[in-house]
Amino acid sequence: MAHNLNFNNRTGKYSFFSVKEKVWHNLGQIVEEHPTSEEAIKFAGLDYEVEKSPLFTKGTRLVESQDGLKVSDSELEVPNYFANIRTDNNTVLGVVGKDYHIVQNREAFSFFDSIVGGGNGILYETAGALGNGERIFITAKLPDYIRVGNGDDITEKYIFLTTSHDGSGSITAAFTPIRIVCQNTLNASLKNMSNVVRIRHTSGAKQRLEDAHKVMGLANKLSNQLEESFNYWAKIKIGDAEMKKLIQLALCPNKETLNHLQKGNAEELSTVFKNTVEDAFAYAMMSDAQQMETTKGTLFGAYNAVTGFYQNVKTYKDDEAKLQSIVMGGTAQMKSQKAFELCENVAHFGVDILKMN
Repeated sequence: MAHNLNFNNRTGKYSFFSVKEKVWHNLGQIVEEHPTSEEAIKFAGLDYEVEKSPLFTKGTRLVESQDGLKVSDSELEVPNYFANIRTDNNTVLGVVGKDYHIVQNREAFSFFDSIVGGGNGILYETAGALGNGERIFITAKLPDYIRVGNGDDITEKYIFLTTSHDGSGSITAAFTPIRIVCQNTLNASLKNMSNVVRIRHTSGAKQRLEDAHKVMGLANKLSNQLEESFNYWAKIKIGDAEMKKLIQLALCPNKETLNHLQKGNAEELSTVFKNTVEDAFAYAMMSDAQQMETTKGTLFGAYNAVTGFYQNVKTYKDDEAKLQSIVMGGTAQMKSQKAFELCENVAHFGVDILKMN
C-alpha cells in the first residue's frame, strides 16, 4: 500500500520522524529522545517555506501592428487566485484565493510551544509531510504542566495538529487516543478527535493558533499559586444548591438579572438565562470529567462546570467565534474569570458568601 510520505530530494530522506519506534513502512528518521520543536522540524523534513505566487494561464489577445490587429499568444494573470509554492524545490502545492493566509510549518509548532510558554516541555512523538508537502501533521504528549488532586483529571492522550498548504481545509488541533504512525492512523485520528479546534487560513490565523490551546482547556505554565488554588478547591465540598447558585452568579448577564437572583424572583428570569444555567448545571452533574473525585461535588467542579460549559457544551456560529469568546476577551472569558473570583471568595469566606452576592 502506498505510504504517501513526502520524499525530500534535497536531503534524500523521507519527511517523517518517530521517537524510538520504526513505523510508516520503516521510512523516515527514528530518534531516541523527544526532540525540541526546532529539532522536530528538521527530523520530519518540515524545514521548508511556502509562498503565494501569482497564477498565469496561456491565452490570446488582439494586439496592434503595422498590418492592423493581430491575434497574439500571451500569458494572462488569473485574478484573485494564487499558486502556493514550496520554495525549496518550486513545487506547486495547490491553488488558493486572495484571502488565504499561509501558516508556515514552523508556525504550526507555535500551537504546542504556547502550551508550555515557549519551553521544551512538549514531548513530540511523530511529525511528517504527505504528498509533495501539501499536508503536514504533528503528534505530541503533554508535559506535566498541572495536576489537580491525584492527577486523574489529565488522561494519557496524544494531542495532534494537521494543516495543509493546498487550500483543502482548516488547521485542525485535537486530542486523540491514537499515535500517528501511518496513513491509516492519521485517518483514524481524524475520526477519533475530541475537543477539536479548527482555524481557517485567514488573516490572524497564526495568533489564533497560538491561543487555540486555551479553548481546549490547556493553560500554559500555570503558576504554583494557581495550582495550589485548584487543589484546595478540589477538597472543598459544596452541595447542589450552592453549585447552582455559583453557576447563576457566574453566568449572570446584567444587573437586572442579578437583582432578580438576589430577591429570589425566579419567574422574572429570562428563559435564555435559565436554560443556560440548566445546561451548565447538567454538565456539572453528568459530564464524565465532572464525576472524578477532584470535581464531583467540589468547588473545583463548580469552576469546571462554567469553563466546561463554554468549551464543550455551548454552540457557536463557527470555530472562529468560539476562539473569540473563550480567549480573546469575549463572553466566555469574562464569565470564566467571574467564576474564578467567586470560587476564590467561597474558598476564603465559605459558601455563605454566595448569599451576599
